[in-house]
Amino acid sequence: MTHHPHLPTTESAVTAIRAVAAEYRRAMTVTEDIGADRTSRRTAAPLFSATDPDGALPHEAFVELGGSPVVDVRLFPDGDARITVDGVEFHDLPRDHVPPFLTSVYGGLAFVKGRFFPPGHKLCVPLADDVTYQEHVPGVSLTPWLSGRVR
Repeated sequence: MTHHPHLPTTESAVTAIRAVAAEYRRAMTVTEDIGADRTSRRTAAPLFSATDPDGALPHEAFVELGGSPVVDVRLFPDGDARITVDGVEFHDLPRDHVPPFLTSVYGGLAFVKGRFFPPGHKLCVPLADDVTYQEHVPGVSLTPWLSGRVR
């Protein structure tokens, strides 16, 4: 079993994503929201309050990676992430799995599995430690990148 490095903060995850982007020569833009009044999951924060009731300053980031496939990552302050690959959304991934997930996608390990009945496709992204994330591909047609990965 491969152990993924622990990424205790949103900033450490952004740094790890930046390293993957550099390795695979991908352009990267980052938008950061800091404070309870700015992060997406804390809409009930009191007005003009930047910290949570426990005094923590939540930090969220949205990362867009260039090239094909179209990939974006939303890192939440609670330690989880949502990754979208060519329109396929993977919800509730542990923050520690984001860099190996991206490495799998860019390294050519991700594949699309089709089925005849009921008709549909799933995007499968295997990680090095026998964990595989699978999500249904929405819509009836595949993008060119997804089509190139059908098994």
